[in-house]
Amino acid sequence: MNKNQYNQVANYVITQSEINIAISNKHPKVYFGEIWEQINGGKQRYGNITTAEELEANFEMNCIPNGIENLDTDNYEAFLEERRVLMAQKIRRYFESLG
Repeated sequence: MNKNQYNQVANYVITQSEINIAISNKHPKVYFGEIWEQINGGKQRYGNITTAEELEANFEMNCIPNGIENLDTDNYEAFLEERRVLMAQKIRRYFESLG
């Protein structure tokens, strides 16, 4: 994968620096697996998310599509497309709320 494929807005998420360092260059399936372990009572590796509800709320807040923990690089383009839609919907709701 080249930089043009991953250096785009639909792939950015703001994370705390310690979480970004902990993730490092791990494949998403790896660190999402570790996050699921964390919320099921495992070692706390990534911030203070400790329940599935908190994780789902975080995904929604950051426009992360459902099922991301099951995706791999073969699904990357579909992930970007779906995330762009979620981001656009969030922006639209915000502007509509300005009334």
